[in-house]
Amino acid sequence: MISELGHFALTLALGLALVQATVPLIGAYRGDVAWMRVALPTANGQFVLILTAFVALTYAFVVSDFSVQLVVMNSHTAKPLLYKITGVWGNHEGSMLLWVLILSFFGSMVARFGTNLPAALRARVLGIQGLVGVAFLLFILVTSNPFIRLDPAPLNGRDLNPLLQDIGLALHPPFLYLGYVGFSVAFSFAIAALLEGRVTAAWARWVRPWTLLAWSSLTIGIAIGSYWAYYELGWGGYWFWDPVENASLMPWIAGTALLHSTVVTEKRGALKSWTLLLAILTFSLSLLGTFLVRSGILTSVHTFANDPARGFFVLVILLIVVGASLVLYAWRAPTLKTESFFAPISREGGLVLNNLLLTVTVATVFIGTLYPLFLNVIGGAQLSVGAPYFNLTFGPLMGILAVFVPLGPLLSWKRGDLLAVMQRLWWAGLAAFAAFILTLIVVFNDGPYLASLGMALATWLIFGALAELALRLKIFREPWRRVWLRARHLPRSAYGTTLAHAGLGIVVAGLTGITAWQSEHISAMRPGERVTLAGYEFVFVGVDSFIGPNYRGDRATLDVYRDKKFVTRLQPEKRVYPVTQMPTTEAAIKTQWWGDIYAVLGDRQGPEGDDIWAVRLYHKPFVIYIWLGALVMAGGGLVSLFDKRLRVGVPAPRRAKASAPAVPAE
Repeated sequence: MISELGHFALTLALGLALVQATVPLIGAYRGDVAWMRVALPTANGQFVLILTAFVALTYAFVVSDFSVQLVVMNSHTAKPLLYKITGVWGNHEGSMLLWVLILSFFGSMVARFGTNLPAALRARVLGIQGLVGVAFLLFILVTSNPFIRLDPAPLNGRDLNPLLQDIGLALHPPFLYLGYVGFSVAFSFAIAALLEGRVTAAWARWVRPWTLLAWSSLTIGIAIGSYWAYYELGWGGYWFWDPVENASLMPWIAGTALLHSTVVTEKRGALKSWTLLLAILTFSLSLLGTFLVRSGILTSVHTFANDPARGFFVLVILLIVVGASLVLYAWRAPTLKTESFFAPISREGGLVLNNLLLTVTVATVFIGTLYPLFLNVIGGAQLSVGAPYFNLTFGPLMGILAVFVPLGPLLSWKRGDLLAVMQRLWWAGLAAFAAFILTLIVVFNDGPYLASLGMALATWLIFGALAELALRLKIFREPWRRVWLRARHLPRSAYGTTLAHAGLGIVVAGLTGITAWQSEHISAMRPGERVTLAGYEFVFVGVDSFIGPNYRGDRATLDVYRDKKFVTRLQPEKRVYPVTQMPTTEAAIKTQWWGDIYAVLGDRQGPEGDDIWAVRLYHKPFVIYIWLGALVMAGGGLVSLFDKRLRVGVPAPRRAKASAPAVPAE
């Protein structure tokens, strides 16, 4: 009965989405306020109905209702409760239900917090959101119904893919979808602006909070997925340039460009058409990721579906969204005139350069990801595009961008002085030069020499971000009481910018360390044998068998010493899940600020009974900073999100408090 209620709620949600997609848009066209107001209850009602369906499906998983086909295919009575719940979105049908739930959530939030939006603009935004909802609710109900019943019901299920029975995969999809789907709001605002033929500074201010939320969520989602691959798949990598990984990276890069472009539109009224185009492309790239995961054209641990019919349905949605929006853009964008002019060396010019480099970077990833797939579809030669291509294209472009990142925030609007900015950043440049020399000394006898450039660039980004904040606060130039007052009243977006740029530097430091100085050792070991790696001594104690809640496995024990002092005990595992008969590898990791010690247990070697096991040992310098930096970047986005000037629905105060010192404009 609960499952039927969920199915019925989805059907009703489709009906409300149809109303939301038509009546408010017609009302905005006719200027009918009553019709425009229909968008509010339909958006809220759609969210409530889809939430009801999601709760119903979750209930079926929790109680192991094996009369529901999806539960049978992705659950088992012996599975821990946490993974019964995460099994709801660990499959195609459930993940799409989560997708539309988040879509309806964003629509409901626009209805709730968009109270100071012009009525016509809000109606158009919610109408476009309704159109997207109609497309994906139809997709679920026609091709991916999560509530299909089985009669008779089996006694037990087939279990969830063991690789997905992990806390990382419990969190990765929700954050990823918050990013993917969150960009739909920016897309809807862009289409609404094109329909109205008007883009204002207020429009850019309304778009920024939703873009910040989506970008921050996508950053966290990508970081969690990368860390999951690092510790779960057993090969110690954090990024494989898998097409599905790239599909999440492309909207993230485009979203980064969109964030910076909205600043120019808000502050200077420039780049209006470019901002609209970026909003369209960012969401289109999000839909492209959805297509790649569900089309069946890829074989990957990230993919959900192998049904060409489903892939064709998503492809049709993608083509309609991209095609219709680009046609509308080509028709209406030329009418959006920009009255702001600026010199090439200015903050606007810096943000334009930022956008150009990010856009070219997206294009290189797009080509490297889709060109092999295109050749395969048309029956051409099998082509593999991997790390060498991306290292030669993506890496240099991002390196050039990183050089200019600290300069942009210090340039003046309209016309800037590059020499003056460089003089303000002298101590950041000095720190980068010191990092270059110190790293060069370290690698003098054992390379690679490019590591010195990487560490210098990381230092330049971190100290450049701190220097920009210090200049805003006038540290060392005014009494500390004045500095403290300025710090209290500085816009939160200024702190967010500092965190985001410094976080990028931390990521660069992590990437440099793991690329330049990683070491590994692979050998067959008996109990009592010792191996030395990167100054650590590993003692292989032995292997014991054990039984988990829904798996059995072997667990190795390795004691780690440095200078004859005990450091840690590592216990890597190999597991086998009896229901699926699928093995998994559980790496053992000792995380330290200066590098991870990483151990993986392989297969038993030699004849049956011989206690010899393959063991892979790694030392991964600074690798943890890749994910710490990503979290700092996401934190910067979230801090900016709470800037009072960006609160949709809360009017800005007319005047500041008299005690607040003047602070420079962002």
